[in-house]
Amino acid sequence: MYLLYCDETNFQKLSGDFFVYGGIVIDGAKAGTLADALSEIRKSYDVPNEFLVKFNPGPQHLSHADFIGLKQAYIAAAAENDVLLLVNLLLHDIATSSDHARRFGINTLCYHFDCYLHRPKAPGLVLIDRFNDKKLDDQLKEKAAIGLTGPIAYSGEKKLKYIVGYHLSAIGQSHFCSLVDVVIGSLRFAINAFTQDKEEHMDSAGAILNQLSPLFFREGKPPGNTNAVDLISFWFSPAKVSAAKYREKYLALREFLQAKGIEIEQDL
Repeated sequence: MYLLYCDETNFQKLSGDFFVYGGIVIDGAKAGTLADALSEIRKSYDVPNEFLVKFNPGPQHLSHADFIGLKQAYIAAAAENDVLLLVNLLLHDIATSSDHARRFGINTLCYHFDCYLHRPKAPGLVLIDRFNDKKLDDQLKEKAAIGLTGPIAYSGEKKLKYIVGYHLSAIGQSHFCSLVDVVIGSLRFAINAFTQDKEEHMDSAGAILNQLSPLFFREGKPPGNTNAVDLISFWFSPAKVSAAKYREKYLALREFLQAKGIEIEQDL
C-alpha cells in the first residue's frame, strides 16, 4: 500500500507565478519509520505538541536558522525513507481561476500516482488537504466511481486502476500532513525566488532544490539521460503552451531548475 498526501501552494492568482499542486508518495511499509522520525525531529527541536508544523510560520521559541534546520531535517527524513515527490505546475496567467487550477492539479496528480502504482502493482490511497470548494466532494466521488473524465482522460473516461480510495486530511492529523506542507512550501519558495526575481533568495533556493532533488522520481529515460525527472514526478500544465509570452516563462523556469540539478524530462 502506498499513500499520496497532497497539498497546494501559490493559490493566490498572481501574474507570473505558478500554481503548484503536489504530493508526497509514502511506501506503507516505511510509514511507521517515517512517522517516528518526524516525531523525534519535533522533540529534538522542542516543538510543543499542539504546534502545527508548516513551511511557515515556525514556533516562536526557534530562531530563523533553527527553524530552517527543522525543515531540512524533515526533508532529509523523507529522502531517507524513499519518499517520492509528484508536482504539477500551471502558470496563473493561463489558469481560468485558482479553484479550477486546483481541480485540474488533483486530477493530474491522481493520474500520475496511478501511473506510479502500475510499477509495483500495489494499491494506493489519496489524501487531499481539506479546503473550501463545494465541488471537491463530487470530484473525489467521481474519481472513486469512474476515474478520470474530460480532456485528461483522452477517451472520455479512464479508470484509475490501483487507487482504492480518496479521502480528506488536515494539518495536525498526521505528521505526513506537515511533511507535505514543508516539502511543497520549500519548492514554492525556490520557484518564486526565480520567477519573482528575488536575488536575495537565490542562494537559499539553490540549497532547497539540491535537498529536494532526491525526492523526484527518475527512471533513466530517455536513453542515456539517467538524471531526468520522470514526467509523472514533475509536470508542467498544459502539456503544450502555444502563446510565446507564456511559453517563455515555462522554458525559463525549466532552465533554472536544470541549472540547479533538476532536469525535467517533459518536452515543452
